Amino acid sequence: MASDIQPQPQARKPCLLSKIEAFQEVVSTAVIIPKEDGVISVSEDRTIRVWLKRDSGQYWPSVYHTMPSSCSCMSFNPETRRLSVGMDTGTICEFVLAEDYNKMTPARTYQAHQGRVTVVLFVLEMEWLLSTSQDKNFTWHCSESGQQLGTYRTSAWVSGLQFDVETRHAFVGDQSGQVTILKLEQDSCSLVTTFKGHTGNVTALCWDPVQRVLFSGSSDHSIIMWDIGGRKGTAIELQGHNEKVQGLCYASHTRQLISCSADGGIVIWNMDVTRQETPEWLDSDSCQKCEQPFFWNFKQMWDSKKIGLRQHHCRKCGQAVCGKCSSKRSTIPLMGFEFEVRVCDSCYESISDEDRAPTATFHDSKHSVLHMHYEPTAGNLLTSGTDKVIKVRMETGSLCSLVSDKA
Repeated sequence: MASDIQPQPQARKPCLLSKIEAFQEVVSTAVIIPKEDGVISVSEDRTIRVWLKRDSGQYWPSVYHTMPSSCSCMSFNPETRRLSVGMDTGTICEFVLAEDYNKMTPARTYQAHQGRVTVVLFVLEMEWLLSTSQDKNFTWHCSESGQQLGTYRTSAWVSGLQFDVETRHAFVGDQSGQVTILKLEQDSCSLVTTFKGHTGNVTALCWDPVQRVLFSGSSDHSIIMWDIGGRKGTAIELQGHNEKVQGLCYASHTRQLISCSADGGIVIWNMDVTRQETPEWLDSDSCQKCEQPFFWNFKQMWDSKKIGLRQHHCRKCGQAVCGKCSSKRSTIPLMGFEFEVRVCDSCYESISDEDRAPTATFHDSKHSVLHMHYEPTAGNLLTSGTDKVIKVRMETGSLCSLVSDKA
């Protein structure tokens, strides 16, 4: 049900603070170091780099470490300064950074997978290291002993992973478009349920433990908000991108979801509103408004001596309608449609100007985004792109009042 209508660009855009370049290959993952003017990056060029901002305002590497193979992902824990780096070979290497971030000491190596590590996640509360790979295995290790505690075979290779400490639930999004919820124990796991809502592969997951909501982004350009807590089973769709969603972050203090896509778009969604589920599309052999037959309904076409019409669906009520009965377009922000979409004529009349008030703002990162990270302490946003550049942006007041990006 993804919209193919192009959005109108918004006037306000994020304020660019810094650009970090000098990479030979694309940056797989990068994170902002909380309470420090610093960035950690891992790259396909086999390097791990710690960048600190100098008095000149430029970022310079305080640590430059070359790995045996390409670095595919990482997880950084600020409390312990533990850096876990997944590699193309299936190995995960752990390091501990010095307090001044000028030195990195090897701590442990895990022979975790037989293929490229896609996501690695360190959970301090459990002393667990969770990881997924293109070998279709989800594993978790004890970070104190280095021993593998358990493994789970997925139906497709995993591209998104989140963990809830309170319930020990792991959320696993894969290339089939499915999200699997697993209950982890010390040395075993059980399948809780699976969610199927995307028509493309899951590309990003984001978990809000306070509201108990899971966000999933996909190559089908959509985001789905799964309410795991209060309204269990509720799935709300967000349509605001024209390319595949590459990253999701949630700013809990402002109740805003930040998403980015391969075309460089950054969308900031106001989640402090009451949103509505998009309806299921109804099946019918004729228009549910004027009762004219659709083109496959040969009997009714013959009986009425009329040529069949093409079937459409109203995005607001889900009814099957013909083009004449759905000639209007409208945004429906509270249903997640920030772009204009097809609605039937009666639904169009029911949508007020207040209903059309946008609940998201659109910004252009000016590079094709591969990865995104949001650091809530200072409100800074990091993106890395196919141009082998890292960009760091600053929030001014709130994310909806970010100023112009001159890059």
